[in-house]
Amino acid sequence: MPPSKPSRTNPTPPRRGHQRTRLDHASETAEDYVEAIAEVVERAGACRVRDLAERFGVSHVTVVRTVGRLEEGGLVTTEPYKPIELTSKGKRLARACRERHEVVYRFLLAIGVPEKVAAVDSEGLEHHVSKATLERFKAIAEGRG
Repeated sequence: MPPSKPSRTNPTPPRRGHQRTRLDHASETAEDYVEAIAEVVERAGACRVRDLAERFGVSHVTVVRTVGRLEEGGLVTTEPYKPIELTSKGKRLARACRERHEVVYRFLLAIGVPEKVAAVDSEGLEHHVSKATLERFKAIAEGRG
């Protein structure tokens, strides 16, 4: 079956849409972790494996493996028994994620979603909105919609 073509009701062929979703999922964990590390450092002064394990409800081993991948990606530095630190690249990503998260959260509030629901929903939606959609969310959240 040939891939479907864009139309008025389906502006993106499904295959490209699915590919983008898979890419979004691939970066979602890294984004969640760097955002969490930045928040823990801001709140407590340092971030350790146990802080992330508690926050995400995962094992110490899962955090160590994930932090290892972040280190390979140049987002964090760490040594045994030392806090996890964001690199400048990691800090930039954390800042961008936080800003995107805030825009999505404010947009959801602007369209009448209750605060608690908006807080939960924005955690997932923030990873899957395009730049164009995020700009529209921002305009609406700021009352320019």
